[in-house]
Amino acid sequence: MVMKRFVLAIALVMFSVPAWASFQTGFDALNRGDYTTALRELKPLAERGDVAAQLVLGFMYYNGQGVRRDYAQAAKWLRQVADQGDAMAQTLLGLMYANGQGVAKDYRQAIKLYRQAAGQGYADAQFNLGLMYQSGWGVRRDYAQAVRWFRQAADQGLANAQSNLGVMYATGQGVAKDYRQAAKWYRQAAGQGFAAAQSNLGVMYATGRGGSDDAKALKWWHKAAGQGYALAQFNLGNMYYNGRGVARDYAQAVKWWRQAAGQGLADAQSSLGVMYYKGQGVAKDYAQAVKWYRKAAGQGLAN
Repeated sequence: MVMKRFVLAIALVMFSVPAWASFQTGFDALNRGDYTTALRELKPLAERGDVAAQLVLGFMYYNGQGVRRDYAQAAKWLRQVADQGDAMAQTLLGLMYANGQGVAKDYRQAIKLYRQAAGQGYADAQFNLGLMYQSGWGVRRDYAQAVRWFRQAADQGLANAQSNLGVMYATGQGVAKDYRQAAKWYRQAAGQGFAAAQSNLGVMYATGRGGSDDAKALKWWHKAAGQGYALAQFNLGNMYYNGRGVARDYAQAVKWWRQAAGQGLADAQSSLGVMYYKGQGVAKDYAQAVKWYRKAAGQGLAN
């Protein structure tokens, strides 16, 4: 997870007064988007071994803020901080090993770094470690371990961990299937604006697994669809097409299916093709129908 704004435990790092003044000047400049000043103030400090400056400089190279994006340089600075036990640096460096950014891809090294940060209670690392176990990257796939780490991060309020924990309960992976628990965790993540959880919570309401309520399903799908979440857009299209919870409106169905189809969702592409073929919500257009059918078929959708 890339941090856009930095919150550092700078009280743990001892500075002389002039060094502290330079760091604060650079840090303030970074947060107001003055990357030139930030780099001028922070790089000399980093080169002299100031841990906080090294951490910020690593993020600047990672994000290309005030410098050309350079993952190798980011890894260089982050490694120096990670070696001193900083959980944020350990987590981002772990992500770089997982993705092969500036270093050779190495899931085992990623897991090692995530473990170090997760052991300090760092929620992003706990979530990433859960993903490694869920996917079997660098470790034997172990859903129970995935649940363990997702739960620790979720208990700290991390929305993507709450959403994934909801998925584990909904599918019975690593825990006994429990739709109430799934809905609980989706609701917490959805309340933070996390689109995947909003979409999944809509599914729970639409299918009766969270208490049958089409109005609530529509509410959460609208929130997720408004963030560009393709599955929610597709589901909204279905509701408008079928007149479920809303007045039947083919034009609205086309609107939402078009947005999802534009993101490559095969089911939406196929549905949009049907609308053009039948002339529902749009003027009948066989060429457009064929276009969307072909896009869906190209992804292996048979019908």
